[in-house]
Amino acid sequence: MSILQNSLKVVTEPPDGLRPNLQGSYANLTDDALQESSHPAYPSLVYVLSFFHAVVQERRKYGKIGWNVAYDFNEADLVISRRLVAMYLDKSLASGDTLPWSTLRYLIGEAMYGGRVTDDCDRRVLVTYLEEYMGDFIFDSYQPFSFCQAGFDYAIPVPGPLAAYRDYIKELPLFNTPEVFGLHENAQIGYFVDSAKKLWEGILKMNFSGSLSSSGGASMREEHIAAIATGIEEKLGFDDLAFGKPEGDYTPTEVVLMQEVERFNSLAERMRTTLNDLRRALRGEIGLSAELEDLANFLVTGFLPRDWARLAPPSLKPLGSWLAHFLRRYDQYKAWIDKGEPWCFWLSGLHIPDSLLTALIQATCRKRGWSLDKSSLLTQVTKFTSPGQIPKKLEHGTYLRGLYLEGARWDIEEGRLARQNPKELTMEMPLIQLIPAESHKVKLRDTLQTPVYATQNRRNAMGEGWIFDVMLHTKEHPSLWILSGVALVLQTDE
Repeated sequence: MSILQNSLKVVTEPPDGLRPNLQGSYANLTDDALQESSHPAYPSLVYVLSFFHAVVQERRKYGKIGWNVAYDFNEADLVISRRLVAMYLDKSLASGDTLPWSTLRYLIGEAMYGGRVTDDCDRRVLVTYLEEYMGDFIFDSYQPFSFCQAGFDYAIPVPGPLAAYRDYIKELPLFNTPEVFGLHENAQIGYFVDSAKKLWEGILKMNFSGSLSSSGGASMREEHIAAIATGIEEKLGFDDLAFGKPEGDYTPTEVVLMQEVERFNSLAERMRTTLNDLRRALRGEIGLSAELEDLANFLVTGFLPRDWARLAPPSLKPLGSWLAHFLRRYDQYKAWIDKGEPWCFWLSGLHIPDSLLTALIQATCRKRGWSLDKSSLLTQVTKFTSPGQIPKKLEHGTYLRGLYLEGARWDIEEGRLARQNPKELTMEMPLIQLIPAESHKVKLRDTLQTPVYATQNRRNAMGEGWIFDVMLHTKEHPSLWILSGVALVLQTDE
């Protein structure tokens, strides 16, 4: 153990940029390796694989719109894939058969690189890249293949010696736009915004961390914290929510309401208790525990306290926006209790939103005698932009509001996905209709299966964050939107 503690840690990271990545891949190649297969297509496929390898690594820097989980693709994946391609090309050459593209795409996308991928949507991105990069079309002389033509023609170089490939790679642009990776140009803005936010959060936490009593200007800081705590307490002056029926015969959605109210009350009570304890500690009436000091630091920096976050639904919002969201949640619960089940739900206002979706299916299955495991939700985007435009309550199902689209925009007139406008990273969707249906009767065409996530953090390595899927109409091939990282989120981080 002492040897490990006294050792130096050395980390090898992939190069930053498409060109450096390709240069690194070809620096490890030899002329013999480039001729590992006698098939004339092999040198070109080595370049395709190297380009693919660079793209899947570069996509990581765009955060969650790139990959839900940051995967550690490395040189070993590329080397094994090259050998696999060489083996199948030699078999194809010997037998006189056509190239086994579907087999190569499957083995590389599902086993070699796909073996590292744990998220279904990420695997869909990986497979889509291979479908776009590997096929007979890359050798079409009538319509020459290009990976991308965003400011530069990223083509496959003419087959030649290893030195010729290295010279070609040197001529590639050093800086690449997101379009090279299939993303919209707005992804670059999102990357810079996220970097700036992380820097600012780090500065705030560094400046305001530490003991209250030992920091400079402690008295003024304590007064500021006390004022913040008092202001929040004043907003929590409402009574606890209560819902119940004397006969105890609850519908599936009423069970959801009862559970949601219980969780909301627990959070509100915890907020009141901790804020009151913090104010007492600042006055010297009780000791300042580590938990209360942690709460004070979060209040003064404007972040959601960890103690509250444990009892709240996932959120990336700063404290001020989170409090406004919290009070909106109270309003929705109160209206639901007082006026009955709403015609349109604000899904972000629920602690466990997928429980409502399950309850809607259960309610319809009970009425129509369907099998629960053979039923699903049919989704349709409407032209309604507010609940007031809904003509009547749905007999089965409901409407949803407050979902945000990332990676694309919604053309409300044509009712389909469209390319984002510059500098518009998200847009609020019109109301979405949810109708329970028997799965075998659902037949959809020209649609994109779009994941809905709780926050812009999307799904983590544990699979947490995904809610359900919505089918969005598209006139373009789904690959455009898959590579663009299109998804819906219940709330933004603003």
